[in-house]
Amino acid sequence: MKLFVGIDVSSKELEVAMLTSESTKQLFRAHVPNDLNGASEIKQKILELNEAYQFEQTVIAMESTSVYSFHPAFFFKNDAELSALNVEAVLLNPRDTKRYKDIFEASKSDSIDAFYIADFLRTGHYTTGIVRQEEYLALQRLTRSRFEVVQSLTRSKQHFIENLYYKVNKLAVEPLGTSLFGSTMMELLTADISTEDLAALPLEGLANFLDQKSHGRFSDPQKLAETIQKAIRGSYRLNQVVSESVDTVLAIYANEIKMYQKIIAQLRKSIEKILEMIPEGQILQSIPGIGPVYSAGILAEIGQIERFDNEAKLAKYAGLAWKRNQSGNFEGQKTPMLHTGDTYLRYYLIEAANSIIHYDPVFKKYFDKKMSEIKNAPRKRALSLTARKLIRVIYYLLSRHQIYQSEEVV
Repeated sequence: MKLFVGIDVSSKELEVAMLTSESTKQLFRAHVPNDLNGASEIKQKILELNEAYQFEQTVIAMESTSVYSFHPAFFFKNDAELSALNVEAVLLNPRDTKRYKDIFEASKSDSIDAFYIADFLRTGHYTTGIVRQEEYLALQRLTRSRFEVVQSLTRSKQHFIENLYYKVNKLAVEPLGTSLFGSTMMELLTADISTEDLAALPLEGLANFLDQKSHGRFSDPQKLAETIQKAIRGSYRLNQVVSESVDTVLAIYANEIKMYQKIIAQLRKSIEKILEMIPEGQILQSIPGIGPVYSAGILAEIGQIERFDNEAKLAKYAGLAWKRNQSGNFEGQKTPMLHTGDTYLRYYLIEAANSIIHYDPVFKKYFDKKMSEIKNAPRKRALSLTARKLIRVIYYLLSRHQIYQSEEVV
């Protein structure tokens, strides 16, 4: 007989319900604080029930609810007395438990939620345990923070380009052959000089400015200077009041972009330091195109590969799975991606796939094939499918502790 413990977690409280594998009658039900004392109270009750019933296994589950489930989950997972009783602590996808609960109940209450979390365990449809080692958790804090900062950086760049369009519309939309967000271009675009003065500068003087500020990184500063001046002269003009306000906004976003870039660089250093403690980091970095940041982002979310029975479950956990549309002999061609899964893991897998196709010929061939087959949003969908292929490779390498070898080499 097994004991199933369902815990509904909030910022301040833990609502707990305990059932056995043989009955839906609740052995215990309580409402305790979400702190060390409350978790200890639940633990003590589990020990008492185990003494009375001698359970072959105890499964403690709670929904993955932001940061609130972190401490109780690790308390139950790492407690020495509970570990001696064959206790498994798992985090459940809230969508799964909600669907299960909705079959039986239309109302919403925490006590009911705790019961159905425990009852859901009786179906045996839980698979993913929690990450055990602290290195993965430390890495996860860094890689998830990097993800959020990158999103903020992207938004700042979008706002910068939007305001640049007001100031010099052709410069914002026409290719320059270099990034607008390089230090030299950012300094030029936010300099205390009007567009008219910039357009009137001698071409040689502008070219020299670009060459000096970039420390000779531009291959043809003369051509770049010509392109910039041509775009300025062909752009609309603003009156002084609007122009000054746009310049102010551009300067603000330029500073914001620099700040985010600096934060990302700091996070990268910390990520690389912790990644050195995890042996699997070298395995993933053996895949061409996957550096320390992408390896860290993937490993931080996967944790121990033993958490997943097969690569299909890992793909579903990442949200890189598709709904099948089939009835009788009919097989639908449109298969939308599941809107569930680990957002951070999916992001790092897709970013890694986007990098790999530039280095590994096998992945490039696969990506090109999918690009040619897909009509709607081909690049986006082809990258998702390439990331799904990458999952198979990652699962194989991590589960066998092997270094990557290209299929062509093999």
